[in-house]
Amino acid sequence: MPDFAEWESFYVIVGAAAGALIGLQFVVMTLIAENPPQRVAEGGPAFVTPTIVHFGTALLLSAVLRVPWKGLAVVAALWGLVGFAGLVYAVVVARRMRGQAAYLPDLEDWLFHLLLPSAAYAVLVAAAFAASAQPHEALFAVGGATLLLLFVGIHNSWDAIAYHVFVTMRKKKSESEPL
Repeated sequence: MPDFAEWESFYVIVGAAAGALIGLQFVVMTLIAENPPQRVAEGGPAFVTPTIVHFGTALLLSAVLRVPWKGLAVVAALWGLVGFAGLVYAVVVARRMRGQAAYLPDLEDWLFHLLLPSAAYAVLVAAAFAASAQPHEALFAVGGATLLLLFVGIHNSWDAIAYHVFVTMRKKKSESEPL
């Protein structure tokens, strides 16, 4: 299908970036595990695990859209299922964010951990329904949703690392200094 061929470079780049960022996130988590903040087990599922899920979803979508499909129907159903699963997972993330007491989420956290990923997953569902009538636009929507998930993951990774370095480690350092 010619529409897919035009997206080859895009998904190769996005998929490679998502894969590399997943690996980097594992390295960062290993470094943080050497000096873990208090109640990390409570905040991790709400703030760290979703980042890996978003990177993994971007990688999955990049791989799925590079398969040499004969038509759009099957792949549209697949990205629609991914979008639906992402929306269900967003509900899980919201419950985890509200239920943990390790960190009080602010507006930016709600935006990047819940609202933007939910929008990306909703776009995937909508694009699945629109694919048969508007395939060109549906592929752009999937590309945009995939990029949004990648950028949300980048933001959330950076935010978690910055919080650990500038808040948690600084707090531990000040607590260990003699008076």
